[in-house]
Amino acid sequence: MVAPGGGGGGAASWPSEGELDVVRAKVVEISGRGAGEVRVVACPYRICPLGAHIDHQGGTVTAMTINYGVLLGFVASDDAEISLQSGQFEGVIRFRVDDLQKPIENPENINWESYARGAVYALQNFGYDLKKGIIGYISGVKGLDSSGLSSSAAVGIAYLMALENVNDLVVSPVDNIQLDKSIENKYLGLENGILDPSAILLSRYGYLTFMDCKGCNITYRRRVDIIREFLSAKRLPVLFYVLQAVKMHQVFFVMCILEENLARRAEHYFSEMKRVVKGRDAWARGDLREFGQLISASGRSSILNYECGSKEMIQLYEILLKAPGVLGARFSGAGFRGCCLAVVESGQAEAAAAFVRAEYEKAQPELVSKIPPGRRVLVCEPGDGARVI
Repeated sequence: MVAPGGGGGGAASWPSEGELDVVRAKVVEISGRGAGEVRVVACPYRICPLGAHIDHQGGTVTAMTINYGVLLGFVASDDAEISLQSGQFEGVIRFRVDDLQKPIENPENINWESYARGAVYALQNFGYDLKKGIIGYISGVKGLDSSGLSSSAAVGIAYLMALENVNDLVVSPVDNIQLDKSIENKYLGLENGILDPSAILLSRYGYLTFMDCKGCNITYRRRVDIIREFLSAKRLPVLFYVLQAVKMHQVFFVMCILEENLARRAEHYFSEMKRVVKGRDAWARGDLREFGQLISASGRSSILNYECGSKEMIQLYEILLKAPGVLGARFSGAGFRGCCLAVVESGQAEAAAAFVRAEYEKAQPELVSKIPPGRRVLVCEPGDGARVI
């Protein structure tokens, strides 16, 4: 639950000095260096309040970071070796930055080591000269590693920024977006686009990031390909292959020729594009009530038109809409797993959280029992972008 303007201290509330001290102490322990030498990359998780499932069709989306994320404490190695430990995974990773990294051929082999190697791979392939490795300790928020908040992009960016720091590389946020995309697409073999790294690197506290995803890679392959294959079979012009290219006066024509389920997909796209623009304007006016209503409408369209969401996630979405102070809610991601996000009035955030905990436990007692009590509902605030501290 995101509570804009809440009382948690704003952008400075994450990471706290206590969190930084824990990470620094761990790096001191494993490296033998002084605490003053330790730097920390703070890479926040992100949410996308509006713009559901349209980035892959060249649409526009909104995003912001929150005050939870990944912390990577590090010092420079004396040589080219990388040595890493994790707060979530056992073991020690060791390899060298001058080792040639080759893409992973089988996605089943992806593990926590893969993102560190992927960062080296991306920097090598973009022509950056790496001479020094890092001794580091990385830690995310337990229970949020597969919650639809883009923790994988946060991890990849954290490694990139740490390696750039110790090698005195000046890399712009735009270039780091492409480097992280290379980790995901080229090294890991995933089909993620630029939405996640863009949100993490470009978002700023108090701002709603507005992104035009024209030219982004496909994220949700199955539904996108179905639409493209259908349009191709009808021998329509190339400009119709991507819905972003359809002009408003052509929408009726496109909707008429699509089969029923595809027409619903297109309806979601065109209506979501309108919601994004209206949401941007509502945010600029400070009208969070309208902003929230648009988020809820996005959630309904995702369920009814785009046919996303599992029974469990739809139940959570419906409970959130009834919670006190909630202005709007929808899935964070496709809604088959992960979490739902809600925008809530800051003064009622705790009451809303208590309501959701109680009602969802009634609806899904077995599922709730598997989630740590402190991770069932998180009250958070808008955050800042990725940075080295």
